[in-house]
Amino acid sequence: MTPTEVVQQFFAKARSGLQPDAAFDYMAEHVLAHQMTGESETTVPRTPANYADHVREMIAAYGDFQLVIQEMIAQNDRVYVRWKQTGTHIGEVDGFAPTGKTIVEIASAVYRIENERIVEYWIQIDREGIRLQLQRNA
Repeated sequence: MTPTEVVQQFFAKARSGLQPDAAFDYMAEHVLAHQMTGESETTVPRTPANYADHVREMIAAYGDFQLVIQEMIAQNDRVYVRWKQTGTHIGEVDGFAPTGKTIVEIASAVYRIENERIVEYWIQIDREGIRLQLQRNA
């Protein structure tokens, strides 16, 4: 499987929320997740199990959300993905009680693939945009 195919299938099955446990098929046993938050980078070690739990947390917060890949670019062992996720605010998020309103997340990440598995990624999420939507809906 090419790096692009690994990431496409990872998004179609695990990240989409359709089959969270499919993370075991596409992620290495230990993955480094580099997350940009407020201009600072944090590296979080991830496993397929805690990634699947993370997806289930998104489902609990946003219901059966829709995920659309808007752009995907591959070079060697890296695949860049930009996506739009749309869900309904049905669970508490960052202290905001459920509103039943639509929440849109715009995010992008670069995934590094080794031996047909995701071993590392760098992710940026428009958290300020999510916060503003939550405030406006509260």
